[in-house]
Amino acid sequence: MAKQTRSEKLERLVKVQRHLEHMAEAELANTTRARQEGQENLDAVVDAIGSLAPIHQIFAGLYSGQISRLTAKDQHLATVQQIHENKMMRERAKGDRLEENMQEAREQENREAEDMAIYDILDQQIALRFKPDSL
Repeated sequence: MAKQTRSEKLERLVKVQRHLEHMAEAELANTTRARQEGQENLDAVVDAIGSLAPIHQIFAGLYSGQISRLTAKDQHLATVQQIHENKMMRERAKGDRLEENMQEAREQENREAEDMAIYDILDQQIALRFKPDSL
């Protein structure tokens, strides 16, 4: 296996980091979706409590307990959502830093390759000047 350059190694790390970033985004999307569903359920229960239908008045006590549970779940999901947002931002920042390092390493490798090409040309010129005539 050929030896990998620093920029190639960093490029692989950037790809992995971007994948981790996408995973964090998916987790955040799932949490946001769960919060939205919980909010819709809470709205439905509040509407049922406010309803004048006799069937809903019978279950008012049950509805109030359900509101408490849904509110607690929403608070929990809000905390989880904040954690996922922070994680996503951290993963994105890591990926950005790795990408910058990769670009710097690639530029350094290009400069070194250009320097080596110039040295090769100089070596060839020197070799041609001091080449003994074999005639």
